[in-house]
Amino acid sequence: MTTTEASPTTRAAEADEGPKPADVFVAFGMTGDLAKVMTFRSLYRLEKRGLLDCPILGVAVDDWTVDQLKARARDSIVGTGEDLDEQVFERFANRLAYLAGDFADPATYEAVAEAIDGAETPVFYLEIPPFLFGTVVEGLADAGLTENARVVVEKPFGHDSAAARELAVELHDHLDESQIYRIDHFLGKMGLAEILYLRFANTMLEPVWNRNHVQCVQITLAEDFGVDDRGRFYDPVGALRDAVVNHLMQVVAAAAMEAPAGHDEDTFKNAQLSVFRAVADADPAHYVRGQYDGYLGIDGVAPDSTTETYAALRLEIDNWRWGGVPFFIRTGKRLKATQTELRLVLKNPPRLSFRRGDSVPEPNQIVIRLDPTTGIKMTVEAHRGDKRGAGQIAFDVDFDDEGSEGATPYEVLLEAAMRGDSMRFTRQDGVEEQWRIMQPLLDAPPPVHAYAPGSWGPEAADELVSGQGRWHDPWVTP
Repeated sequence: MTTTEASPTTRAAEADEGPKPADVFVAFGMTGDLAKVMTFRSLYRLEKRGLLDCPILGVAVDDWTVDQLKARARDSIVGTGEDLDEQVFERFANRLAYLAGDFADPATYEAVAEAIDGAETPVFYLEIPPFLFGTVVEGLADAGLTENARVVVEKPFGHDSAAARELAVELHDHLDESQIYRIDHFLGKMGLAEILYLRFANTMLEPVWNRNHVQCVQITLAEDFGVDDRGRFYDPVGALRDAVVNHLMQVVAAAAMEAPAGHDEDTFKNAQLSVFRAVADADPAHYVRGQYDGYLGIDGVAPDSTTETYAALRLEIDNWRWGGVPFFIRTGKRLKATQTELRLVLKNPPRLSFRRGDSVPEPNQIVIRLDPTTGIKMTVEAHRGDKRGAGQIAFDVDFDDEGSEGATPYEVLLEAAMRGDSMRFTRQDGVEEQWRIMQPLLDAPPPVHAYAPGSWGPEAADELVSGQGRWHDPWVTP
């Protein structure tokens, strides 16, 4: 099928019974780097929390034994800094099995079918390069393994609009859209879901969350580290593809969408899609690219590379709630701090007339921090005891201080895929709209500006917010 919504038959069946949990989890590429840094740790933590309830089969080209896979699992979990509980690890390791095979060889999929014989709702996790997705899905389909399966695919979902559509065609040749779970670790962050809950569960926030009260919206994903040993991967990609498409556009959707009128996945994703469809094509005249000093000397980076390590842009949402409110997005590496946040800058109040000499108050702000920890801050104007006159005060809370450690993003997403909850996964029509918005910036990129490591990026980005105040430094807690 090539539709982007679940078929009526699938939706009706799941409405009656709900999706069935996975009875086997098959990871293609389980000897790779992603499994080393993310997958083993996430599955182990699910085991520790009592949320893992099926066998796990790793499939890769490496000629390993299951004991080698278990040893890699142990080393990977410890290497991430996780405290290893031997009893938990033993339970987890006993779930592991391994199968070596060439992804282009039909015999590999026949062996997979034999290994998981009897499974009714398998989950196949493709932690492999996207160019192999079509090959693996076709192999699974030819072996009769996709009828009731869920297939989890890793980003990127294409590198431009055309590639995104081509990738979807490859997948839809063998899978219904409802079977495809596009995984992006950003969608598993607690803070992203928290935006929606804070907006719609608090009557003090929702009434001001619109063009009547908001001057502009600023979204920042800043990292104080650089590309380092990832030059070969990063140089063909750049900041726009790496962080804005998917990551920060999901923050735009959470900040701008209307409250979904229902709890099912399609209703939620339709609300996201309505936002994306209302966003005008990005304008290269309102796009600033930067590259930090020293980037060209990184191994794997072309000596004449014009790849951006910093991207800042302005978006306009043409709907009733947000018409006339600019959304400013910026992301970059080797900046002054590591922080991801959504910031609403409210409109200035009129000058106060009952106090001689009072200046125009600073605008109120609502800040939701997504990373490295989740929190919320509101700034208001008030008279202060430590100085003459008025000034800003902040009400802020770090959610870590209000509860225990939350689940990591990959824990959230892998567990959701095994449960059959697609709420946190991207639908194809949403993917295509995001690429549509950004395609003009890919077609006509402006030149890159150099910036110093440890700064907030190139000075040219300051002009982007001209007439709307200034960029506000991210809320970084000690």
